[in-house]
Amino acid sequence: MNAAAPFPETINSYLKEKTGTSDNVGLSGGTVMLYDDIVLKIEPRTEQTASAIRMMQWMCGKLPVPEILCHEVQDGRSYLLMSRIHGKMSCDTYYLEHPQQLISLLAKALKMLWDTDISDCPRKRTLVEELKQARYNVEHGLVDVSRCEPETFGEKGFASPTALLEWLEKHQPVCEPVLSHGDFCLPNIFLHNDGISGFIDLGDAGIADKWRDISLCYRSLKYNFDGTFGGKIYPDFNPDMLLEKLETEPNPEKLKYYLLLDELF
Repeated sequence: MNAAAPFPETINSYLKEKTGTSDNVGLSGGTVMLYDDIVLKIEPRTEQTASAIRMMQWMCGKLPVPEILCHEVQDGRSYLLMSRIHGKMSCDTYYLEHPQQLISLLAKALKMLWDTDISDCPRKRTLVEELKQARYNVEHGLVDVSRCEPETFGEKGFASPTALLEWLEKHQPVCEPVLSHGDFCLPNIFLHNDGISGFIDLGDAGIADKWRDISLCYRSLKYNFDGTFGGKIYPDFNPDMLLEKLETEPNPEKLKYYLLLDELF
């Protein structure tokens, strides 16, 4: 697909005669165009978009994240032009076929985030803020129960999203604050050979409980290895391998809590 006139002029000046392809992996809610060395993300202008830009600017130089080349807003849409992170998504077949290597790299990526000094981080995602947004989603009918885990609602689960929300509000865990990616799923972590080449999709990044990222990574691993994503089953894999590699004291209550919280988003 060629860059066309509807893009803002400054964006077109970067693209010139470049030819890009659309990237449909993930649920970004926008359009992502991939070029040889740059990426253009087009989406509705929201506070999340602004937060992502602030966090990318802050993280640049601290961690391998895309460099912002240009950002324009036109007709209510955000056009974010970034350097392209090269490598393979961590859900690439090669890494799924080498689970020990994959687990080691994902643990390394999490520790890179946790080791980052957060004293001047521009965004703090408190649980109070998360639950406030969750309540908004519930009260405005924005929770799609059909996309939730089968056991979350129904006979063996919660009676409704409202019931789940009330449980979450009553059982808030103590926060272990770190720099959180916010959506630490396999497609958002890029790897190259035996190293971390970059983090993408940083709209939910900020200071948050370390178990938020652990839980989403845990679930992403489960779905990629059990065939939910991609259709291929990789036997003899247990996502608990991640917890072992992190050398983190198991906390099934927190793991459960953050997986349930994510059901309301």
